[in-house]
Amino acid sequence: MQTRRLGRTDLTIAPIVLGGNVFGWTADKAESFAVLDRFVAAGPAAIDTADVYSAWAPGNHGGESETILGEWMKARGNRARVVVITKVGSPMGKGKEGLSPAYIEEAVEASLKRLQTDAIDLYLSHWPDMATPVADTLGAYQRLIEKGKIRWCGASNLTPTLLEQAVEAAKARGGPRYEVLQPEYNLADRAGFEHGLADLCRREEIGVVTYFSLAKGFLSGKYRTEADLAKSPRGGGVKAYLNPRGFRILDALEAVAASHKAKPAEVALAWVMARPGVTAPIASATSPEQVESLIRATQLTLSPADMAALNEASAY
Repeated sequence: MQTRRLGRTDLTIAPIVLGGNVFGWTADKAESFAVLDRFVAAGPAAIDTADVYSAWAPGNHGGESETILGEWMKARGNRARVVVITKVGSPMGKGKEGLSPAYIEEAVEASLKRLQTDAIDLYLSHWPDMATPVADTLGAYQRLIEKGKIRWCGASNLTPTLLEQAVEAAKARGGPRYEVLQPEYNLADRAGFEHGLADLCRREEIGVVTYFSLAKGFLSGKYRTEADLAKSPRGGGVKAYLNPRGFRILDALEAVAASHKAKPAEVALAWVMARPGVTAPIASATSPEQVESLIRATQLTLSPADMAALNEASAY
């Protein structure tokens, strides 16, 4: 599989990142192990998770995804083959959230324990924390890098203004900066990344790993009516896409997919991979068969005509 360098880091990954949000939620331990086995067999493997995954599932408290990933790496003895991406800052209980240095120091130890590893390859600020100066957060990451607890740091869900402020804060203090951004980006949700973030990331050579790359499953094409929303536990998040623009996007995806004998989801992921400034989209899977589809997406080359048709259908 082809590889891409993740921003200015020394991390080299495949052009797709496996999403770990389903581990311990819609994929149990055995299913998660099977998915991970197939994904890593295909080549350079980056796995995205977070300490809070999957606290939203009944009976869960957070940490389930990291725990499964850690158990799998230990069982397979393959930690060196995996780029581990995890996040800090989401609510994990009373007093356990945000990006204060004290909390980051506490949270990283919990993540390392669940992951059964000595170091996290890429540690992301999950959400902005307006109560903590970004310079303080970067200082905490610098100490973790110096201690060998993490290798690189990044952020998710930042506006262009907040990312610019983080870049300037890093320049001013001279320590590490956010080397990777994780924004929401897909054919249906383009404006947030394209209005300011994309140009800033290209200018500063910041790696970009997109989440909700299939618009919560909408771009798979399996949701056409409200009745379809019951097909998946994640279907409830798709309702907002059931509108004329959404249907135009699906029609364009299906037309391009038919010309390549591919699935709409594979085309949607290939479109993200081909967008300027994007390193790789994140996509999750609950079976080895779904992983095969993710791998096929990395092998799909869209023509200029394909890209133009998709861009026109998804214009906003």
